Amino acid sequence: MARMCESIDTDGNGFITKLELILAVQRDPEIAKFVMPGSLAHRNMEIDRDGFMVDELSFDTVDASFDAIASGKQRIKVSEFFDFFRGKAMQVTLNTMEMRTIFDTIDTDRDGSVSKLELIIALHKQPDVGNLILPGIDGAQVMKDESVFDAVNCIFEAISGGKKRIDYADFEMHFGKSLPARPKRHHSSDRSQVRVFIIGPGFEGQLNPRQGGMIAEAGFQVCWCHDIPNPEQPDFPVHPHLNRIKVAMDEFQPDVVCAASKGGIYVVRLWQTGYWRGPTVLINAHPSCMQFPEGTPVVLAQGGRDEVYPKPRADLEQLIATSNPNSTFFYYVPSSGELRPGVRSREGDQHNMQSLLMYDCLPRLIDATLCSEGPEVHMVRSWRDRMTEERLEGEDWLGHTPEQLRKRWTSRNHRGTDDRKVWDVPMGSAEFQHVLRVFKAAPREAPAYQLSPQAVWDHVRVISVQRIENGLQVDGSAKPYFDALRRSLKEQSVDFEPGVHTRWTFHGADQKAIESIIDNPVAGVQPLVAGTRGAQLWGSGTYLARDAKYVAEGGFCGQPGPDGTRKMLMCLTMTGMPCVGDPQQRGLLPMRQKPHRYHSSVDSLSSPEIFIVQHAGAVLPAYVITFV
Repeated sequence: MARMCESIDTDGNGFITKLELILAVQRDPEIAKFVMPGSLAHRNMEIDRDGFMVDELSFDTVDASFDAIASGKQRIKVSEFFDFFRGKAMQVTLNTMEMRTIFDTIDTDRDGSVSKLELIIALHKQPDVGNLILPGIDGAQVMKDESVFDAVNCIFEAISGGKKRIDYADFEMHFGKSLPARPKRHHSSDRSQVRVFIIGPGFEGQLNPRQGGMIAEAGFQVCWCHDIPNPEQPDFPVHPHLNRIKVAMDEFQPDVVCAASKGGIYVVRLWQTGYWRGPTVLINAHPSCMQFPEGTPVVLAQGGRDEVYPKPRADLEQLIATSNPNSTFFYYVPSSGELRPGVRSREGDQHNMQSLLMYDCLPRLIDATLCSEGPEVHMVRSWRDRMTEERLEGEDWLGHTPEQLRKRWTSRNHRGTDDRKVWDVPMGSAEFQHVLRVFKAAPREAPAYQLSPQAVWDHVRVISVQRIENGLQVDGSAKPYFDALRRSLKEQSVDFEPGVHTRWTFHGADQKAIESIIDNPVAGVQPLVAGTRGAQLWGSGTYLARDAKYVAEGGFCGQPGPDGTRKMLMCLTMTGMPCVGDPQQRGLLPMRQKPHRYHSSVDSLSSPEIFIVQHAGAVLPAYVITFV
C-alpha cells in the first residue's frame, strides 16, 4: 500500500489528484488491479498515441473511485487513499473467505470440484449457499419448482462455461469479479448518448406495440433483442437463450436494459447469473422476480389492475425493499377510491400499462435509472417539467421556503404577531403578478381532470390577492415541520431541494373555513379530520391541487359571495418524498427507508395533480385569492 501510494503521488506533496490517479492506473497494472473491480482490472486498457485512456468504462470507474474518497474535494490526502483502500482490501479478503467456505460446503466429497448435483443438494439443505448463489430464491424448492430448478441450471452453466464440474477458480471468478456492470452515471439530458437494450418478448405484438416505439422516438440509441422465444409456459427453459442475449449485450454495451411482461424472466436470469447488474426498467413484476440485485438501479412499473401478474401492493413494496436504499423506484398506478358507486376519478393501469405512454413517462423512467442520486429522486424532480416556464418563474420568484416568504411580510418586524392576519398585495406589484402567473397557469400537457376548456379559465378575473402573515403558524408548526423534513431527507441520503420537496399548491374551502385556517394560532389545516367532501379518494389527509383551475371548477370553493366572487388559498406545501395514494391509507403512509415513511401522497407518480398531506405543519397558507 505504501509503495503504491508513493507511486501515485508523483510530486511527493502528500496529496493525490484525480489526474495522478488516472495516470497511475494507466502505467501500473498492480495499481489498476487494486483500484478497479477484478473484471475491469484485467482488461488491456487502450491508450491512444497522445497517451489518453480511451476505454470509457475503465475511465469512469477510476473517476468514480476518486469521487467516492474525495467527497467533492479536488485532491485527497495520501492517508485518506490508504485508509479507503485498506478497508476495501479487508472486505475483499472477507469476501474471499466467505466464498471459500461456501464452495467447501457444496463440495461434499472434497475432490476440489462441484457437480450440478452437488450444487442442487447444497441449495436444498444449506440456506447459506442459496443466499450467495441465488439470493431471493428458496433453494429448498429446487426439486419441486421448475422455475427454481431452471434458475439453478442457469447459474451452474454461467459459472462452469459448459463444463460438467466447477472448480474453485471458476467459482471465485464468477462471484468475485464485481459483477455489477457499469458504474453509475450522472444523468444526462442528451438521450442520444444513452444506449437502451430492449428484450423483445413483452414489448412486441399487438398488446401494446407503442411502448417500444416510444423509446426510439424519445431519441435513445436502441438495440432490440428479437431472436429469442416468448416464454409462455411457467417452466420455460431460459438458459439456452441467455448466451444469445449476452452476446448481443456485449456487442451493444447498453446503459439500460428494459423488459416487459413475460420477457421479465430473461432479466431475472441475467441478474442471477451476473450477466447484467446495470440500470434496469422492468414493466410488470414477473412471478420469478423475488429479489433485486444489491445496488442495481431498478425501476419497477406495475398497474393496480394487472390481470396477468396480479400482486398486492404490499408484496411489491417488499420486493422493492430487497435492494439498497435509493437504488430503486416503484412506479405504481392504482385506482382511486370511488366518487360514487362504480365511478372513480382515476382507473389504475392494467397489464399493458397505458399510463407509460403519457407525459413522456416511459422515457423518464429510463432517464431515472441513470440518475446518480437514485431513480425515485429523479422522477420526483421531473414533475417540475410538467409545468410551464412561466409558472416556474413565478414560483421561483415567490420562493420555496418559509423564510423566503417571511421576508416579504409587512407586519411589524416581519413577525406576523399583529391582530391583523391578511395584508393586501398591490395589484401593480411584482408579487401580485407572480401570484397571478401561478394561479392562471395551465400545465404543459392536458390535465387528467379536464373539467372545462382552458379558454374558460383564461377569462377568470382575479379581484384581489392578500398575503397571510400568521407568525404563530410559521414558528409553531410550519417551520418545525420544514426542519424535520430536511433532517428526514438527509438521513435517507436525499439532498433537500426547494421547489421539489416543497411546492406551491391550491386549496379550496368556503369563506368561513378559510377564515378559520388563516386565524388558527397553531396550524391552518387539520389533516386528521379532512377529506374530499366525504370521499377519501387517495386516503385520509388534507387535499391540495397543483392547478387552481381544478379547485375552482371542482366546486371546492363553496358558494359564491353576494358579489359573485369566490376565494381559494395558495399554499406552500412541504411534500418531501411522496408515494402514490391509496383509499385504505388512514394517516400512516408506507415505509420508504425505516424508520422513515413517505412524507405525503399523490394521485399519480407520473404527473401528479393532487397532493395529500397527513401533518398539519406540511401546509403553510400563504395567499388568499379572490376571483370571479
